[in-house]
Amino acid sequence: MEKQIIKFEHNYYKLRVKNPMAFSIIPAKDFKTINWSGGTSTQLYIYPETAKYELRDFDFRLSTAKVEVEQSDFTSLPGVSRKIMVLDGQIEISHKNLYNKILHELDVDAFEGDWQTSSIGLCTDFNLMTKGKTKGELSSLSILQGQTTDYPIPSMHTMIFIYLYTGEIGLDIEQNDLILNQGELLILDNLNTNNLNLTAYKDSQLIISEVSL
Repeated sequence: MEKQIIKFEHNYYKLRVKNPMAFSIIPAKDFKTINWSGGTSTQLYIYPETAKYELRDFDFRLSTAKVEVEQSDFTSLPGVSRKIMVLDGQIEISHKNLYNKILHELDVDAFEGDWQTSSIGLCTDFNLMTKGKTKGELSSLSILQGQTTDYPIPSMHTMIFIYLYTGEIGLDIEQNDLILNQGELLILDNLNTNNLNLTAYKDSQLIISEVSL
């Protein structure tokens, strides 16, 4: 079977293959950015896709945010577990009566949405929110231009999301060669492989969310 070369340049594109594994790439232009008191927030994905963040009826949500004021208070989100990763900049995050923590680039903090949380400093960050029995992990992967690496697929997770913060990545999925461009989100569901082969066409920074429902 010959490989298909697929480059996603249009709106949300979804391909289901026989086995049945599905993958999608959401281009950056399809993301919705809103203003909040401390800067801007961009929703990358929400599940189920019919859920509304304002109604808090999601199982999980992925987003980025720009913190543009020196001191900001986090929205109270009872029943939501949160993980935050700094993409650039630095903040000191404070959970009242619990702990303070300085987050440098690619550092992660995990906390509950009903904690009284604030931060000092300016940054761009990545957010993973989960509710109920849904669990999620957040990590990063750096690949230099010209390098190829295998990303091991954890079998316990049903969905994997790769957000390409910077760079350009080529990857092979079920005999399909894909290109992931800067700012795009790759969604992988029900993979039938233990490894994902990744090649960097430019120096690349990947943010990886692993979610089990």
